Amino acid sequence: MAMFDRLVGVFSSDLAIDLGTANTVVYVRGKGIVLNEPSVVAIARTNGGPPKVLAVGKEAKDMLGKTPGNIAAIRPMRDGVIADFTATEAMLKYFIQKVNNRQHFVKARLVISVPAGITDVERKAVREAAEAAGVREVYLIEQPMAAAIGAGLPVQEPRGNMIVDIGGGTTDVAVISLGGIVNYVTLKVAGDKMDDSIIQYVRRRHNILVGERTAEMIKQQLGSAYPLPEERTMEIKGRDLISGVPKSIQITSQDIRDSLADVVRGILEAVKATLEKTPPELSGDISERGLVLAGGGAMLAGLDEVLREELGIPVVVSDQPLLAVVNGAGKVLEDLTTFRNLLM
Repeated sequence: MAMFDRLVGVFSSDLAIDLGTANTVVYVRGKGIVLNEPSVVAIARTNGGPPKVLAVGKEAKDMLGKTPGNIAAIRPMRDGVIADFTATEAMLKYFIQKVNNRQHFVKARLVISVPAGITDVERKAVREAAEAAGVREVYLIEQPMAAAIGAGLPVQEPRGNMIVDIGGGTTDVAVISLGGIVNYVTLKVAGDKMDDSIIQYVRRRHNILVGERTAEMIKQQLGSAYPLPEERTMEIKGRDLISGVPKSIQITSQDIRDSLADVVRGILEAVKATLEKTPPELSGDISERGLVLAGGGAMLAGLDEVLREELGIPVVVSDQPLLAVVNGAGKVLEDLTTFRNLLM
C-alpha cells in the first residue's frame, strides 16, 4: 500500500482546495498556491438538451449581470455549501484540470475545506462533487480549523485558540484546543451580506440600483467598520429607479460604514456568543492571547479595532487573511500523518 501511494504521488497532483462562496483557491502539494479564481460558472441553457458550461472562474464572473436570456452566470456555492451540484462539479473539474495543465493524471488526493457544522447531506455533496471531478481520496477539514492552521495558531496544544473566519457566505467563529473545535458559531453573515447591505442602502437612500460587482468594488474602496483617519468619497454609477436611466452619484465612506453596521454587529454578537460558551480555562488563554481574524472580511478597515474595543481582548488580523484557509489545508496536505486527527 505504501509503495502504491508513492507511485500515485509521482503521477498525480495532490491538492488542497478552499471551495469558497466567493473564490476557489487551489494549493498543489510541493508547489503551493497555483490558482485563485471566483467561484462562478457561466452556463448556456439549450432547448431540450443538457446545460452547457461556457466559462468558469474570472471569465465567468466578468459575465455577471451582463448575460443574455439563454446564458446564466451563477455562483454554485451559497452560504459556504453547494447550492448547484452540477455547476459545482463542473467548476471543480475545470480547476483540477487547469492546475494539471489538462493532462491525464492518476486520480489525486484532495483536502477540501467545509464550514463548521456542515450537515451529513452537505458533506456527502462535497465528497461526490470532488469524486466526480476525478479525485481518488477526499479528506474534509472544517474551515475554522484550516484557517487557524494557516494563521499559524498552535491548534494541537492544550490551550485556547480563537479564530474568526469571515468568508464570502459564512462567518465561522471557533475556539480550538488539542486538535479539536471546542465550540463554534457559524453565521450566514459575511462578505456577500456586506455587498447586499450596500446595494440595499444605495437603493433606499438614493433610489439607485447597483449590481453585485459594483457593490463589491464600493466595499473594497470605501468599506470600514470604524471611523477612518480621513474619510473617502467616490462616484458610483447605477440605474435611477424613478427615471430608469443611468445616473452617477457621490457616496462617502461614512455612508458605507452605516450600511455595514448591522453586519459588523452580527459578527460581534457571534464572537460574544462563542466566548460565553467557552470553558473558563480556555477563556483565560483567549483573554491573554486574543483572537485572530481571517478570510476576506477580515480586511474590512477597522473591524479589528471595533472587536478590540467591544471585547477588551487582543485582536490580530492574520498575515494573509484571504489565503488562511487554503494555506492551512495545504499544510495538512503536506503532512497528512501529523494532521490526520484534525480531518472529518
